[in-house]
Amino acid sequence: MNPVTELRAFVRAALVTKVPRTRRDPAHVLRRRRVVAAVTLVVGAALLWWSLRLEPGDPLFYAGTAALAVTWAAGALLGGPLYLGRAHTRAGTAYARPVVQSLALGLLLLAVFLAGALLVAQVPALRGPVDDLLDHARFGSLPLVLAITVVNGLAEEIFFRGALYASIPERWTVAATTVIYALTTVGSGVPLLVLAAVCVGLVCALQRRVTGGVLGPMITHVTWSSGMLLLLPPLLSALR
Repeated sequence: MNPVTELRAFVRAALVTKVPRTRRDPAHVLRRRRVVAAVTLVVGAALLWWSLRLEPGDPLFYAGTAALAVTWAAGALLGGPLYLGRAHTRAGTAYARPVVQSLALGLLLLAVFLAGALLVAQVPALRGPVDDLLDHARFGSLPLVLAITVVNGLAEEIFFRGALYASIPERWTVAATTVIYALTTVGSGVPLLVLAAVCVGLVCALQRRVTGGVLGPMITHVTWSSGMLLLLPPLLSALR
């Protein structure tokens, strides 16, 4: 078994070759998606900016991030129907829910970002904003922050790779949702968070394009984000 060949086959199946589907939204559903998505983006971006500028340990942080998750989820559910999607099986002769494939993608993203942390730890200008962001976990309740991270990850995906993705013309879906997702994080003032949004947003958008649903992106996002929350702080502390 050639590892390079296997990796290429995995990437092609997970991120390139679309699973056949015929669903198309009626015109009135598409119009509703676009209106709801626009309103949700404005409210969600404002809540994210406000939440991340609160002092670590401030109880309002939990309220703000909970409200953010509700905003993304409400925008997704009000926009129109959502679909779980299907992925290519290992044999390539059938389709299944994208669970194992998405876990693997999430772990690969996590490995890449943790490797990048080795560089970030040596550059104070990059490390400082990341430390400030992680202070919400260090000085607050880690189980609560983890729960919020998981819930927000799920809510973001059903909105950005669900309702928002479905509201954009097909030729622009991957690029547009990736850019919009990254722009919502600019107000955080953390350059690496914006970079992470670009990378994760691109992978999840490609998954959405291939599978036709939100299950794969949700699993990938939560695997990556919960892993970063749990593993990045001790890794950065060890590199001081």
